[in-house]
Amino acid sequence: MNSQPIGIFDSGVGGLTVAKGILEALPKESIVYIGDTARVPYGTRGIEIITQFATELVQFLLKHNVKILVAACNTISATCLDKLQENSPVPVIGVIKPAVLEASKTTRNKKVGVIGTRAIVNSKIYEKEIAKLDSEIEVLSQVCPLFVPIAEEGMGNNGIAKLAASQYLDVFNEINIDTLILGCTHYPLLREVIQEVVGIDVTLVDSAHPTARDLKAFLEENNLLNAVGDVTKQFFVTDAPERVREVADVFLGCHVVPALEKVTL
Repeated sequence: MNSQPIGIFDSGVGGLTVAKGILEALPKESIVYIGDTARVPYGTRGIEIITQFATELVQFLLKHNVKILVAACNTISATCLDKLQENSPVPVIGVIKPAVLEASKTTRNKKVGVIGTRAIVNSKIYEKEIAKLDSEIEVLSQVCPLFVPIAEEGMGNNGIAKLAASQYLDVFNEINIDTLILGCTHYPLLREVIQEVVGIDVTLVDSAHPTARDLKAFLEENNLLNAVGDVTKQFFVTDAPERVREVADVFLGCHVVPALEKVTL
């Protein structure tokens, strides 16, 4: 058993969707969360810069004596997860493989859509991981660069979000997908408008609950669950804590993030 906290990191507020899933699946676990809101979005940047930023987030969490790290960011998971795993003294898990497994089990017609940042789509990570599980699944990916800033500003249900969603998602009508992977942890904050545009017959798959499920299984298998009972929740951002709190309250429910502290990396 291990009472050390779980470390969760993201480029901004999107990782809070994963943090919420973890809190629901593992209510007896302590967490330390950091969102790099000063430098979001990561998806438009080069791999070297993304790796540098992600490494700084990991180093911050390691100072908080975490027992495991969750890269609650698809862009980080797609571009530099292997390097983080190589250099970290504690296990590091990403959010892509859990979502891929969920989508492969969900699709009925073997036609899956993926939406993500430019870095995620250019990496073709989802195509590669889905092919490993089922080479017959057809995958169509679409870059949605405006979704992250829209989510960060708490504008997930307004006219701008709907206009952007219509512009980006019409492409999926070409192959009649029945499953859509939200390939960025920010995108669940736009779930309602995305569902409206693609239609109710398309199942949306995000990484929050699949990742929480895999994390729980890993902790159980490695005897790392917290058995002490003392639970703490710490949330840090690198900029605009008040704005982040407002977004968290709107999309994730009040008191999910009771306190936010601004830090400098």
